[in-house]
Amino acid sequence: MSNGNNVVLVGNITRDPELRFTPTGQATASFGLAVNRRWQNRQTQEWEEATSFFDVVCWREMAENAAESLGKGARVVVTGRLDQRSWETADGEKRSKIEVVADEIGPSLRWATAQVTKNERRGPGFEPANVGRQASVAQPAPASAGQPGGYGHDEEPF
Repeated sequence: MSNGNNVVLVGNITRDPELRFTPTGQATASFGLAVNRRWQNRQTQEWEEATSFFDVVCWREMAENAAESLGKGARVVVTGRLDQRSWETADGEKRSKIEVVADEIGPSLRWATAQVTKNERRGPGFEPANVGRQASVAQPAPASAGQPGGYGHDEEPF
């Protein structure tokens, strides 16, 4: 990651990872990520919030692990690079979008715990079906009584 095109995002998964395979058998998974930004308006002293949405793509073993381990609502940290993808629709319209191609994905431990199980090392010719995959990302705890939503004033809800 030394080309100057690096991003680090922390957010919540908006849709379960979708696992697919290329014609050559290479695994790829994609999911949506919502990143919230919160700030205090200096004129009104009110808190304001904006949400940005990103499509995240991962490949090979990480794609299989993400599909097995992650789900909608999980809070994750994604590092990677921005990549613009272009295509033409069936109607001949040219389209493009910018995606985050993940180098690393991990659970955010700010408001959750996670149990991580290391996979067996995979080499050439390795058949990855159901071998050693048991990583999971904990979901948010239920709201606590006494506070609206169960979150403190300086915390972002999931």
